[in-house]
Amino acid sequence: MEELTAGTRVEHDRYGAGYVLAVSLTNYDIIFERGGKLSLLKSTAMNEMEVVEAVETDDDTPKLTLAEVESVLTLLLDRHNGLEHDVELGDRWQGGIMILKPANDSLPKEIPIEIFFHKIVMLRDRLRVLEQNINSHKRLSDEDKVGLQQYISRIYGSLTTFNVLFKDKRDYFVGMSKEP
Repeated sequence: MEELTAGTRVEHDRYGAGYVLAVSLTNYDIIFERGGKLSLLKSTAMNEMEVVEAVETDDDTPKLTLAEVESVLTLLLDRHNGLEHDVELGDRWQGGIMILKPANDSLPKEIPIEIFFHKIVMLRDRLRVLEQNINSHKRLSDEDKVGLQQYISRIYGSLTTFNVLFKDKRDYFVGMSKEP
């Protein structure tokens, strides 16, 4: 069935007669005589109602599919570092185990390196989100933002020990550079 347009009259089994008020990417906003204004998913709406009077649109604007919108959003987010790429564990560490051996004779703790690595990557990603939140914070002064950024850079510097686990150098932790 073709997409409904604003102004189309419909009859719903449960809510009675109605008019399509607005059409979004996934929903129809319809005002019904019984039920008031409702937002119905396009995928199910047509099974629940019939068109009484269709309104043709003379709008020549191309309609985008959900896949097309998703593709554009992915491109924009990727271009502006809104999407993280998959971070890979170095090949030599695949299937490895990290052993934490206490000084006394109690049993050591064994942790699969993949699990430990995943936690390190999550920590890094959360630090990045914190940086973004600091940079976009409306009430922090520029001086406060710089101070917090420097603190986060020092945290990254403390985590450089774990760079050995990363497959790709572009994923490494980088701390503050020492200025001469």
